[in-house]
Amino acid sequence: MDSLLYLGLAVVYAALLLYGCVLLKRDSSPGLQYLLLVVTAGLVWDNGVIGIGKYIGEGDLLEGLNVTRFWVHALATPLLVLVSFDLIRKAGSPWASKLAAAWGAWLLTAALIALEVMTETLPLKLQPSMEYGALRYVPTESGGPPLMVILILIPLLMAGVIVWRRRKTPLLFIGTVLMAAGSAIPIPIESSAATNVFELLLLLSLWLTVRKLASYPTLSFR
Repeated sequence: MDSLLYLGLAVVYAALLLYGCVLLKRDSSPGLQYLLLVVTAGLVWDNGVIGIGKYIGEGDLLEGLNVTRFWVHALATPLLVLVSFDLIRKAGSPWASKLAAAWGAWLLTAALIALEVMTETLPLKLQPSMEYGALRYVPTESGGPPLMVILILIPLLMAGVIVWRRRKTPLLFIGTVLMAAGSAIPIPIESSAATNVFELLLLLSLWLTVRKLASYPTLSFR
């Protein structure tokens, strides 16, 4: 059952990716917020690989595909720091327009990538796991949510609060809170895809916020 759920999530993320491409094409003032396209593409891949796992079966091919999932996660997910920073800037926060704030966002992104690669991805050792009908390769030792994921929630929450105050839309704040709650609270559902649903809600709130802050050229009839 979970295989179909993961494949369904991959399709929804693909639709969000297409939606993001449409927003980028129409936006007259695009910025770092559209790095969200990279994150969304990574989630298409992540859920798609898990979804097709049982059809491929155990072996080097599936293990290799799963290794790429962890590398994509390490390299793409920290980009949410830059997305959050750009949303804060577009919402009109004065401090976000300063050069020091931009440098801080880039340095934090680089630090989170290095942290995830050094502590999680490079030492990675995988083993096959069949759970609720979905076959994938998981770390032989799992210590809960990576520190990188927890740290990324901080700039997302900041962006959610600031965008809510300045642009009157609470969507990102709600999406971040739901993501944090879904990661921290065990959910009594016989499915391993529950956390991925909360990720989807977060990504949906991010894209709707991007849409809210996008700039579109004014039509002229002269």
